[in-house]
Amino acid sequence: MSVPTHDAPRAPFTSVSFARLVMVSAVVVAFAGSVVTPAPALAKTPPPKAALDASAVAVPDRYSADTAQQIFAAGGNAVDAAVAIAFTLAVTAPDAGNLGGGGFMTVFMDGKPYFLDYRERAPQQATREMYLDDKGNPVPGMSAVGHRAVAVPGTVDGMWQAQRRFGKLKWKQVLGPALRYATDGFQAEPWLQQRRDAVVKTFAGKTNFDAYFSNLKAGVTYRQPELAQTLARIADDGGREFYEGRTAELIAQQMYGHGLVTKQDLIQYKAVWRQPLTADWNGYRVVTAPPPSSGGVGLIQMLKMKAALKQAFDGVELNSAPYIHLIAQIEDRVFADRQQYMGDPDSFKVPVDKLLDDVYLAQRADEVKPDEVPGATPVKPGLGDAMPEKAQTTHFSVVDKWGNAVSNTYTLNGPFGSGVVVDGGGFLLNDAMDDFVTKPSGASTAGASQPGANSLDTNTIAPGRRPLSSMTPTILLKDDKVSLVIGTPGGSRILTSIFQVMTDLYDFNMTPTDALAALRFHHQLLPRKTIYFEPYHPITGELAEQLQGMGYALEGQSFNGDVQMIRIDGTLPEPAADPRGAGVARVIR
Repeated sequence: MSVPTHDAPRAPFTSVSFARLVMVSAVVVAFAGSVVTPAPALAKTPPPKAALDASAVAVPDRYSADTAQQIFAAGGNAVDAAVAIAFTLAVTAPDAGNLGGGGFMTVFMDGKPYFLDYRERAPQQATREMYLDDKGNPVPGMSAVGHRAVAVPGTVDGMWQAQRRFGKLKWKQVLGPALRYATDGFQAEPWLQQRRDAVVKTFAGKTNFDAYFSNLKAGVTYRQPELAQTLARIADDGGREFYEGRTAELIAQQMYGHGLVTKQDLIQYKAVWRQPLTADWNGYRVVTAPPPSSGGVGLIQMLKMKAALKQAFDGVELNSAPYIHLIAQIEDRVFADRQQYMGDPDSFKVPVDKLLDDVYLAQRADEVKPDEVPGATPVKPGLGDAMPEKAQTTHFSVVDKWGNAVSNTYTLNGPFGSGVVVDGGGFLLNDAMDDFVTKPSGASTAGASQPGANSLDTNTIAPGRRPLSSMTPTILLKDDKVSLVIGTPGGSRILTSIFQVMTDLYDFNMTPTDALAALRFHHQLLPRKTIYFEPYHPITGELAEQLQGMGYALEGQSFNGDVQMIRIDGTLPEPAADPRGAGVARVIR
């Protein structure tokens, strides 16, 4: 096994892997500069006329911003840049950026919206009670750490499908920056080492995590030779190499005798193009994530219910106690519906149309009362305990000068996923199986109540099923042109964070910078009467006293989003990165 090194000679490759790197060396060299020349075949047709003054990105780190700049310099479009960013983050932000995870991509291309579901799937050998002991109780950590926590990854097929359908550049060009960072190394930021340090004890003795990441230290060059070999194979042979080639064999070998993912699971995996959810709101067209995301439905419900309650909100100060109380009641109803009705649309008929019906949402809004005592009347699903995912997801937003856009959220689920690194492949595998219900009416390993009352049983484990997610990559249109690209990590906080930033922008006319910096809070039905606040803007003093006087309990949390967004007003995109994180907002001309 060769492992990552720091400030040391690169580990020797096999002759086969060395040959592969030589084959893509032209790509690596080309991307070492600031400008990359597209292959001549790409210039056969005249480029479309630019609709904007510049392209723009809002991304989680400086390396992915540099990647986007190189891709745009090469003539790439928003999808080329998004795919290149995703592969780069798999190298430079391995806590959440990934090859071994999954996610969602919302695309606006040539005037039309699209949605790509590349969420992970349960292996064919998975069973409903696979994480329970002989007494029927969940085994602590089994669904979150180690080989049995791993679901079939979707990221590589998702990126492959998106770039093949919409990209302008050659596949090898798009993977070039990531390959260079894996081969030559990058300097880790302090926040990445801190996240690494936080999980070392969790994975110790259970996975091979430390063998690969013990050398990940802030300010030190970190190289990943095995990951470079994997990226070289994928660059050479296309995205399906991950599922059918040598990389698939390495994954299957890593799982054999320990986990459930097999070579056949990998061969069968395919990302799915789905119809995005769309809704009219405040003169805009919202384009967002359909199931198996619960986030898109929840976001639209919150936006429409707040609009229906305009009279109740008139004169109410943003983030005052009365404002938070009204929003909390809206969130109660959204999370009650999430618990009862949301799941994998390939396994269940999710009543999306009914949940987003204007009459239904007006009825739900009528239930919200400014003087209601929190928790006095238990909120039930409207058609007939909310369950969060882990927060360590990552998001990026991209707009190109032709007016195309990508909003992409993807994840390993927990920080550094399951902690399992594919020997010989150099990449981490997800712990997405922890997003399923492991025991109806029990407590999840994330510590939240699970939906025992869910009559449809929509998020229990079944072979091939995709677990429910809150990831909500969203694009806002005005007159059929992109006006906003937005998304965030944060588990169940995703939809409430996006909702607050959007309403701050459009209901309170804030600038992007001010909207991102504003106070955020979270409430999710269960635990009842609880408002979560964040360290960036803690709820203290008089506001805290007022909320407690209304009957709420206040609880601090370490994370409430890392929103990356781009607003377009006119012809100049205005990217903005959340001050809570280390993101980079960059206009690229």
